[in-house]
Amino acid sequence: MGFVAPRVGVVVFPGTNCEHDVVEALERAGAQAELVWHGRTSLPSLDAVVLPGGFAHGDYLRPGAIARFSPVMAAVRELAEAGAPVVGICNGFQVLTEAHLLPGALQKNKGLTFLCQMAELEVVSDRSAVTAGLAAGQRLRVPINHFEGNYTAAPEVLAALEDEGRVVLRYVGNPNGSAHDIAGVCNQEGNVVGLMPHPERASSEMLGSTDGLLLLGALLGFIGLRVGAGAK
Repeated sequence: MGFVAPRVGVVVFPGTNCEHDVVEALERAGAQAELVWHGRTSLPSLDAVVLPGGFAHGDYLRPGAIARFSPVMAAVRELAEAGAPVVGICNGFQVLTEAHLLPGALQKNKGLTFLCQMAELEVVSDRSAVTAGLAAGQRLRVPINHFEGNYTAAPEVLAALEDEGRVVLRYVGNPNGSAHDIAGVCNQEGNVVGLMPHPERASSEMLGSTDGLLLLGALLGFIGLRVGAGAK
């Protein structure tokens, strides 16, 4: 039987602007990627979902605060609870925290400055869907592009994230003031991941780095292990 590429849905909210970049990068990594409108109420036959960057619903109230009520989010939650990978990138990370699929919140950057630059990251844990198979301490170059990417959480939540290996990526030279230099976290099962850096923008030599493909490749590998284990 031949290889069947994983099917990954990329959710589009009004104001999303990175969806096509994510689709292209996922396809470059070996996935079948497709756009999913936020009004969908079911996500049949998808192996994973990505919530991409942008300004969902104009970032009114707070980034992600309205998007969490979009019809598709009930189906995203169902996928997550079934163990399928759900990845939020930048604004998608904000949506996942607002939907309480991940702990903490994203606040305005230190210095109240919009940041669009290459960031050096360190892999902290391999227990997430985007770092599975990567080595702790491995360094990656992946761009950031945000104004509200400063991760914060209660001290006891931060302590639990550290103790449980749920801080998966950390900034080397913290650009935005994030607590504990956090660039990405996961849930207890490791299948729900939020990260502020944009792996799709580090998926070609022409973009200055291909390190994002390591993260997206890890995602596809995570899907493969799950499917191989007989997940529905």
